[in-house]
Amino acid sequence: MTPTGTPRAHGEQIDPAGMRVIWLLLVAAFVAILNETTMGIAIPVLNEDLGLPPELGQWLTSAFMLTMAIVIPTTGFLLRRFTTRQVFLAAMSAFSLGTLLCVVAPGFAFLLFGRVVQAAGTGVMMPLLMTTIMDVAPLHSRGRIMGRASLVISLAPAIGPTLSGAVLDSLGWRWLFRIILPIALLALLAGARWMTNLGDTVRAPIDVLSIVASAFAFGGIVYGLSQLGGGEGAGTGADASGQGVSASTVATIALVAGGVMLGLFAWRQLSLQRHDRALLDLRVFRSGIFTLSVIMMSALALSMFGTLTLLPQYLQNVVGLDPLQAGVILLPGSVLMGLLGPVMGRGYDARGPRPLLIPGSILVAASLFYYATVTETTVWWVLMLVQTGMSVGMAMSFTPLFSASLGSLQRRLYSHGSAVLSTLQQVAGAAGVAILIAIYSTALHDGARDGVTTAIAGASGARTAFLAAAFVSLLAAALSFFVRKPEEPDEVTSELVR
Repeated sequence: MTPTGTPRAHGEQIDPAGMRVIWLLLVAAFVAILNETTMGIAIPVLNEDLGLPPELGQWLTSAFMLTMAIVIPTTGFLLRRFTTRQVFLAAMSAFSLGTLLCVVAPGFAFLLFGRVVQAAGTGVMMPLLMTTIMDVAPLHSRGRIMGRASLVISLAPAIGPTLSGAVLDSLGWRWLFRIILPIALLALLAGARWMTNLGDTVRAPIDVLSIVASAFAFGGIVYGLSQLGGGEGAGTGADASGQGVSASTVATIALVAGGVMLGLFAWRQLSLQRHDRALLDLRVFRSGIFTLSVIMMSALALSMFGTLTLLPQYLQNVVGLDPLQAGVILLPGSVLMGLLGPVMGRGYDARGPRPLLIPGSILVAASLFYYATVTETTVWWVLMLVQTGMSVGMAMSFTPLFSASLGSLQRRLYSHGSAVLSTLQQVAGAAGVAILIAIYSTALHDGARDGVTTAIAGASGARTAFLAAAFVSLLAAALSFFVRKPEEPDEVTSELVR
């Protein structure tokens, strides 16, 4: 281990230099996630402006998601191999460069490349933020600080689509990147001026086989899930007879290949971690609290991202609202979820996770079971109230889960734990979108074949999809009774790193 700068603070107060680093990372993560969530609503505009078919334009979001899935698993190693300052400056430089490329992009290929470069920087931000919080925040205030990270995770996606809609209506799609670019550059300059190195680095070689296996494993799984969520009847290519290759076939191939590579990746990590050289150290799963928390977070992420994708489609296709009205229904809950993050963090610090997790996860499940009863005549304000309740339940769950899971690990495993959390959130979110949209799309196709109206078929499909999410959320509710607040990091058994 090589010292690189300011030591970690684990006393009664957070070191001022460490707190400054956290604020820099919060701003950078907010900008990166805001950028990620502005693109979805812009795809139809970009397709029209650039003359793109829908399946090609969708790659502006799919390529971003795939790059994130490839980059995030490597952050466990990167955050130990390089200093906080080096990782931050590299990530923000990549994000700023990618944003600049998008601003000046003359066509689709250049714009797609810019999005990939953006994603390479974005994928590092949340693991870096969570690892830094664990490094500098003392146990008694960890929940409060982690709540600020939850605010970023929740508030940026809530603002992104609304901001995107306003910009697209008045300024055009390039302004989505022109607005982000100066903020990103300011964050980069502030980091160059004030970012402090925290903790130690490990001089370990990068294992190329692990990187390749990780890219094909997580990239294949996320890509397969994205194809699975595309609905039926989507042709993705041509076979020897000229027939279109179905999305379900492509999804199956990608998922099987990804699963095989995931097995290879896990085997390689188990071998390397004996010598402390793993790209993603799987010894984090020796902590029961971490494992339970990861399972809960994955179940909640699947339910949340799937619902946030399906609900706008239900509101527009079934209830008959326009995109702005659908966004307004989602906005209050998302904003409240973000604002409650620090409050829930203080509650975690004072009372531990169970007083928040148990009612929070039950509230999420109850909201989803109500969604499983919706019809084409369900009134909008009831949906807004239910969505707000679900968002409160998510706020009561995510902050305690972040804090308890990482707090149960030894310090040398914080970066790997953050990478695992972010990776599984990404995969679970993709799975949620894929499963719920596939169920909904199947109902629409069946309805069209049988002569049923879109509203009736869509309502039936939405009920089935929300019911599936509700049953998944019951897993989180059941496990919430078993998650406890971990001991001080120094008291965690050394068995975790043997």
